[in-house]
Amino acid sequence: MALTSRTVATMFTTFAVLSTLTLSGTQAYADDGNPSAPPGSLTTSPPPTVDPTSPGLKLADGATLAPAKVLDIKSVVEDLGGEERREDTNSDVTFALQAEVLFPKDSSKLNPDARSRIQAIADEIKNQKATTVRVFGFTDNLGSYAHGLVLSKKRAEIVHDELAAALGSTDVTFEVRGYSEDYPIADNTSEEGRRKNRRVEVTFPRDSANSSSSGAQS
Repeated sequence: MALTSRTVATMFTTFAVLSTLTLSGTQAYADDGNPSAPPGSLTTSPPPTVDPTSPGLKLADGATLAPAKVLDIKSVVEDLGGEERREDTNSDVTFALQAEVLFPKDSSKLNPDARSRIQAIADEIKNQKATTVRVFGFTDNLGSYAHGLVLSKKRAEIVHDELAAALGSTDVTFEVRGYSEDYPIADNTSEEGRRKNRRVEVTFPRDSANSSSSGAQS
């Protein structure tokens, strides 16, 4: 995975999200109340099917089963400087790369070592046999929203171009978007938080065979 060449400073299983039968997913929220992930970027596995009439169920007289729920575990791994972050759920893998490790300030031209990081993500996409990949760019809240929208989209497009070249396949469908300062993952009132918000995220589905055999990878 992309973090193996760097010292992993923190690894923590963050939270379990419970969703009812009527929900297709849930969204996490940042400190300022804005969604921390764009619409449609989170998915949840369907709940297991339980037969309430099965003779193997031991229910008291008059008791009924509660609605089925899914325990969706999210594993988060972040490198020492927080420059690269990987999130694994039951269904998706997301890599978040801080803009500073990919691009010079206020630029969409890749840094010299950016390609090796993107190549590592491409290798994981191949490993997961993903055929759909989302590449989303984000900025902090400094400067105008319009400028951030253009910059975040350009950066997402450059990462897309590098991923497509590294994958060398026409079977992968990409969704590329720029969101400016929308969907922060940290507090924009500090430079540390703004640095985390200036990022490019690459998200793709987990391979079901990998998921069933090894669970969330880190």
